[in-house]
Amino acid sequence: MARKGSSIRLSSSRISSLLLSMFATFASFYVAGRLWQESQTRVHLIKELDRVTGQGKSAISVDDTLKIIACREQKKTLAALEMELSAARQEGFVSKSPKLIDGTETKKRPLVVIGIMTSLGNKKKRDAVRQAWMGTGASLKKLESEKGVIARFVIGRSANKGDSMDKSIDAENSQTDDFIILDNVVEAPEEASKKVKLFFAYAADRWDAQFYAKAIDNIYVNIDALGSTLAAHLENPRAYIGCMKSGEVFSEPNHKWYEPEWWKFGDKKAYFRHAYGEMYVITHALARFVSINRDILHSYAHDDVSTGSWFVGLDVKHVDEGKFCCSAWSSEAICAGV
Repeated sequence: MARKGSSIRLSSSRISSLLLSMFATFASFYVAGRLWQESQTRVHLIKELDRVTGQGKSAISVDDTLKIIACREQKKTLAALEMELSAARQEGFVSKSPKLIDGTETKKRPLVVIGIMTSLGNKKKRDAVRQAWMGTGASLKKLESEKGVIARFVIGRSANKGDSMDKSIDAENSQTDDFIILDNVVEAPEEASKKVKLFFAYAADRWDAQFYAKAIDNIYVNIDALGSTLAAHLENPRAYIGCMKSGEVFSEPNHKWYEPEWWKFGDKKAYFRHAYGEMYVITHALARFVSINRDILHSYAHDDVSTGSWFVGLDVKHVDEGKFCCSAWSSEAICAGV
């Protein structure tokens, strides 16, 4: 009986194994068939899509589709900006009306910020500048909104901080609101370079303009000529524009243009190329460079030399523009002495 029981169990085990193998085989055929069917369906759909679109390419993924949509939106935005830039170039300024992108009004970027270097006792000169070309109140705002030109007088503080001269400037500014007051600059000839440097740093931090200009308070600025000239240099990211010069470095202490660090300029004592100090312009990138490195940029005795020295070792395009030669006045000149 024991042998018969063992024989029955062995036979039953073989039958179970055979059935399991047959089931696995049928399952494999079924799965393979389904996979083949799905692959054929995909091939058919892709071919049908190619036929409908006429592109002859495989279907793209959802991610690729989203990327294409994003690119198209960016293309529309870029086209709007290019149209605005084209209008600005034709006028020589920023466009007169802001554009709507994605339903929101874009803020116009100023063309240039002009810092007019002035001194504590120069109110008559400032009034002459306001009357001649800068304007006050509504006319100053109009210059900003329509021309994209921001003009401010730049001044430091009295050596006796808080004295009557400082109070006079504060009172004047409360009426005109057209000053940049640098509290950490003392109004003195030896601080002229520092004053210009901190103006560029302050202006670059406050206004995202295309250009930044340094001027003095005894010149007339032709806004139309300035705008059209700067518009021609919008493609230059690192441009230093002015009436360029070089010349002798004076080592005699009694000379008007004495340079205490004359020995740094070599045996021939000649300055490197730099712009005359009456008025010159730098681009946004250079103003940002000055702002970031303000603590380590060296200052020489004269601010025009100092500014030129900051860009000697950089990849900067020096533009010798005769229209910035303020002594040579013409109808196309940008500035003229008064």
